[in-house]
Amino acid sequence: MKSSDLSASLSDADISRIVEMAWEDRTPFEAIELQFGLNESAVVALMRAHMKRSSFRMWRKRMKGRVTKHAALRPESMNDGGPHIARHRIPQR
Repeated sequence: MKSSDLSASLSDADISRIVEMAWEDRTPFEAIELQFGLNESAVVALMRAHMKRSSFRMWRKRMKGRVTKHAALRPESMNDGGPHIARHRIPQR
């Protein structure tokens, strides 16, 4: 299934939550993939499609090289399973 097909099947609430998670510094792309099935490139495509051009550019500049957005690059102290890791699993209602 293509990432565009997958993002088309997401609800507005899911898209909103993905955008929110993508903006969060401490939520890795792997958490988004685990919860919604979108890998990093699919998240980038979704962000591009659902944000103003200037906001997308600002987000990409902010995410470039940020080690906290990739679980494999995170310092060991951040992978302790604390609330900053599990927060993405708490339903936002």
